[in-house]
Amino acid sequence: MRELNLNNQKPATRNRFKKQRKKISFRGFLKKTVRVATAVVVVSLVFLVCFELYGFVGKTTFLKLDRVDVSGFKKLTRDEIMSSAAVKIGDDLLGLRLSRMGEQLTKNPWIASVRVRRNFPHSLSIDVVERQPVGIVSMGYLYYLDSRGEIFKPLQEGDSLDFPVITGLSEDDILKDPSGAKETLKGVLALLQHLQKDRSGVRLADISELHYDKGFGYTLFTTDQGLPIRLGTSGFDEKLDRLSRVYSELQPQIPTLEYIDLDYNDRIVVKKT
Repeated sequence: MRELNLNNQKPATRNRFKKQRKKISFRGFLKKTVRVATAVVVVSLVFLVCFELYGFVGKTTFLKLDRVDVSGFKKLTRDEIMSSAAVKIGDDLLGLRLSRMGEQLTKNPWIASVRVRRNFPHSLSIDVVERQPVGIVSMGYLYYLDSRGEIFKPLQEGDSLDFPVITGLSEDDILKDPSGAKETLKGVLALLQHLQKDRSGVRLADISELHYDKGFGYTLFTTDQGLPIRLGTSGFDEKLDRLSRVYSELQPQIPTLEYIDLDYNDRIVVKKT
């Protein structure tokens, strides 16, 4: 039987799995810090040089604004557009904020859209699209209605009144039911377009008022005698064509008529007073 020799056993290694601590190299850390600091300084210097170069280039004579081309205006004047754009001859062409300029211009109620462009080395172009009024909406105050069906401006002294007046809408209607008011104004535009067609009978120039009622639809009032002509809510072109075939015969009777009702598929109803 073999004897166990305890004296020959190797002593157990202590802390076999204990990780050795790494020595911190302060010299390496210092080098990294210097490299990072150097990079930051270099980037800052480059930025500063570019900024100063930009300012220098902007102040040079060949990039000064010496011409502004303005186009597309009829109602507004060139001076009004230049004032709204806050631009003047001699400004730094590179320093002009075109987006800001466009925002300022579209605050003018007459301007529907605008395009501003730099034309190097010394000019600027401003192309505006003005709103075209087609009617006057009466809602306590009078407002212009444009060709897109948008109410865009309250009338002021000196504004033209030579447009048909649209009644039947209120500010509450627009605030509480904007989609419904938009559809109503689309109907107004459609009716105004039909009245512009070259046909005998009632024309746009003969209309003083266009009234909308949720129950009866659209009603025209003539400039002469204020005769109501009821049209309903659709089929305007066909109804006005039907009226044009008999309107000349009705002319002598107009002072004695109470209304003309076209809101039928195949006939015209004329009521006398």
